[in-house]
Amino acid sequence: MKPQSLPKACLLRKKGEFDAVYRHGNRVHGANFSLILLPNNAAHNRLGISIHGQLKGAAKRNRIKRIIREFFRLNKNFLQEHGSGSGKLPCMDIVVTVRQGFSLKSPQEVAEAVGRLLKTKTPLLPQRA
Repeated sequence: MKPQSLPKACLLRKKGEFDAVYRHGNRVHGANFSLILLPNNAAHNRLGISIHGQLKGAAKRNRIKRIIREFFRLNKNFLQEHGSGSGKLPCMDIVVTVRQGFSLKSPQEVAEAVGRLLKTKTPLLPQRA
């Protein structure tokens, strides 16, 4: 795997994978977006993106998804880098849910918002089984 690539193995793609994260994950809420985090048994973080249909315009929804995927591609281990100081966090399944009013326009803005969110509202994450 190239260091700057984003293979499909790093993405949540099936409904069951999303459902497991929604059901058992811990939520951290930010301004017009949330992160839902669930430890996984993979050797890397995996990303899922959920954008509410009330956010009108397919082009706008697709642009938001591209921005979030680019952020993740450049910062695959952002949880381990920005997580709590209580040791190394396990690899996670991460679902980014986007609501109306989401206004981040670049991967750098997403990185700053997620970094602030994790520093102020780091959830208590269950350890992997």
